[in-house]
Amino acid sequence: MKELDLILKNIKNKEVLPIYFFHGEEPYFIDLAVKALEHDFLTEDEKAFNQTVVYGKDTTYQEILSLARQFPMMGDKQVLIVKEAQDLKLTESESKALETYVENPVPSTVLVFAHKHKKLDSRKKVTKSLDKLNALFLSESIRENNLPKWIADECISLNIKTAPNISHLLAEYLGNDLSRIANELNKLKIILKPGELLDGTIIENHIGISKEYNVFELQKALGTKNADAAFKIAHFMGKNPKNNPFVMMLSSLYNYFSNVIIYNTMIGQSPQVIASQMGVNPYFIKDYAESARLYPLKHATRVISILREFDMKGKGLGAVNMSEAELIKELVYKIINVDKIKMKV
Repeated sequence: MKELDLILKNIKNKEVLPIYFFHGEEPYFIDLAVKALEHDFLTEDEKAFNQTVVYGKDTTYQEILSLARQFPMMGDKQVLIVKEAQDLKLTESESKALETYVENPVPSTVLVFAHKHKKLDSRKKVTKSLDKLNALFLSESIRENNLPKWIADECISLNIKTAPNISHLLAEYLGNDLSRIANELNKLKIILKPGELLDGTIIENHIGISKEYNVFELQKALGTKNADAAFKIAHFMGKNPKNNPFVMMLSSLYNYFSNVIIYNTMIGQSPQVIASQMGVNPYFIKDYAESARLYPLKHATRVISILREFDMKGKGLGAVNMSEAELIKELVYKIINVDKIKMKV
């Protein structure tokens, strides 16, 4: 997120704006920016007199703007941080008051809003005023297919060298909770020795993700129609449903075989073009090429139908009278033998 990098750099250099309004679905980037403004801008002595933190549920825009119009007691700047700003009520009069302040902010105040989990209404005049002042910063969620790249970039920024596929493995098991991912990577950074490679063994020991029995390895076994490996992994995953949620496994396989379909429809084009269409690293195109050979378009499409069937079964385990372990084994059997199974019309 280049905009965030610039904000953090400017805060470090004591070059700040009079207003920062952070909003959007992804709280992680908002937290990073607010943390920098809270901890890195004023000195410890200045914070005692010139830094105030309030919470949206406990205050109003009128009260916040009254505080913002006060002058620093000691020093040149005061920082006013509004956390959980999404809990504030933005009535017509409050919106007008904020709009008036935005048009003429107090230069000695740095007013910071952390408005999480949703965007400001772009149709409102105050939103347009914030945008015009360049005070509006949108924190968007990382798309699922971009998550491995984000993790890989975070590893690079932390000087963590990784084995192939590690970012994908972490993405599959940690999901898109960026705060959790960042915490795990920072813990691993402390654990790793200088120059040591982050591999499956280290992840298994310190995060609890099995390097051999995980959805990424199941995906790989199914993609190459390695029945022995697929059933072995399915057996292990079925014994550990807490660490291997059935719904998450289905989602991962759905994404993989959707990409196999894309590969089948783009055979003959360059790996870079196909990878761009899939939203994956070109490094993995050879794996999809092998899977597309084993699962031509007709069969790959059948696999998607099978996954949808099991998604419905998974949402009603009691109705089908099967455990997750049994469902996983049956799913693996049907995918491996997709060319022999007659689909319901």
